[in-house]
Amino acid sequence: MYLIGITGGTGCGKSTIVNNIIKEIPEKDICYLSQDSYYKDNSSLTFEQRDKLNYDIPDALDFELFYNHLELLKNGVEINRPNYSFSNHLRSKETTLIRPKKILIIEGILILSNDNVRNILNHKVYIDADKNIRESRRVQRDLVERGRKKENTIKLFNELLHPMHKLHISPVKKYCDVILDNNDIDSGCDKTIINFIKKILSNED
Repeated sequence: MYLIGITGGTGCGKSTIVNNIIKEIPEKDICYLSQDSYYKDNSSLTFEQRDKLNYDIPDALDFELFYNHLELLKNGVEINRPNYSFSNHLRSKETTLIRPKKILIIEGILILSNDNVRNILNHKVYIDADKNIRESRRVQRDLVERGRKKENTIKLFNELLHPMHKLHISPVKKYCDVILDNNDIDSGCDKTIINFIKKILSNED
């Protein structure tokens, strides 16, 4: 199994790129894990307490479980991936079965913050986009997908998300094998990664 990590700040376009990759590569060859499934289980806290937590720091993630699952998949063992709800900041009781394939895509803003996770990856990609572009995309996403007010998302972005980006996300560029510019919606980042994956798969045949 070949593990590809895709990271970058909120609003850089990671999810769109990953969705395009998964659509293009045959299902038999590729599986996918998002860091969003691995936020810590904080069920001992009240909703009010959970709602005030900072989810844009490495400590918010259960990296021990995340790394364990990556190891299992790399060794050909299927896993039961946690399902996480952002509406109540809790893991659900149900899990999702993930079976190992030839390619595993791992996506998230903080995936390279952990030494073990970073070192198990075969290839690391950073999706880069300017602050104003990322802010605009994040505002649009929260408005459409999460029903949040524009002014609240702008406040969140500038007071928390961007400071955390400078502290925890942007610095991991130094670990990446490639940095792709995604300021333009038609940048072709997805095609670059798709061609890279196809080359790997062709070498395995």
